[in-house]
This record gives sequence, structure tokens and C-alpha cells, in this order.
Amino acid sequence: MSLHKSRAPYADRCPVRDVLDRLGDRWSLLVLFVLEEGGTLRFSVLKARIDDISQRMLAQTLRRLEQDGLVSRAVHATVPPKVEYALTPMGFSFLKPLRSLEAWAVEHHEQVRQARAAYVAPQRAEAL
Repeated sequence: MSLHKSRAPYADRCPVRDVLDRLGDRWSLLVLFVLEEGGTLRFSVLKARIDDISQRMLAQTLRRLEQDGLVSRAVHATVPPKVEYALTPMGFSFLKPLRSLEAWAVEHHEQVRQARAAYVAPQRAEAL
């Protein structure tokens, strides 16, 4: 979920903005990558594998991913109820281009860090 919601009349219909909202949140990609590696997982296993996410945020993220059709949720009638999450076929297809992004980030991470360290912000007068 993005911090800024565009008021442009076309924003709600723009597929790129819509998908980037999902890519741009803090946890969705991590959840998707963990499900890709682990297959069908229970909530507690997901929480353990992403140890710095809160239970509330994991639940919200899973709900949004399910709403988007990227993750499926199966509830088994046991006591206590057993709930499992897995990637849907669309979720797997969503990860294909993301793996290219991940490879780019790994390859260029050090260069990005060096550029950030070397960056000097313009003085206020220069920015205008």
C-alpha cells in the first residue's frame, strides 16, 4: 500500500500504478519469496521465516496478497483450525519478472551504496 494515493482521474485504472503499489510495500515481496521457496506454509512458519514482521502486518499482507489473487488461503476444519498459504499460478507468474529485479539489485547493490555515500545534496539556493 503506497503512502501517497494519486488523485489523477486515471490512477485507479492504471495497471502499472496498481501493481507498483503491491511491489512498493515493505513485506509483500518477502512473503511471496518465502512462499516460493517453502511451498504451502502455515502462518506460524511464515512468521518464523520473516522474523522481523509483526503478526498483524503479516496477516494484513497475506490478506492483500490473497485479495490480489497472488496467494491462496486454505482453512482445514481441525481444532485449532489449520490455515495454510500458497502461491497461486498468478503468484508464480508475478515472481518471474521480480527475479530479474532481484538479480539486478544483487549485481548493482554495491554501486548503489557507493553512489548514495558519494551523493552531496544540492544547496537550497541551487535547488530552485
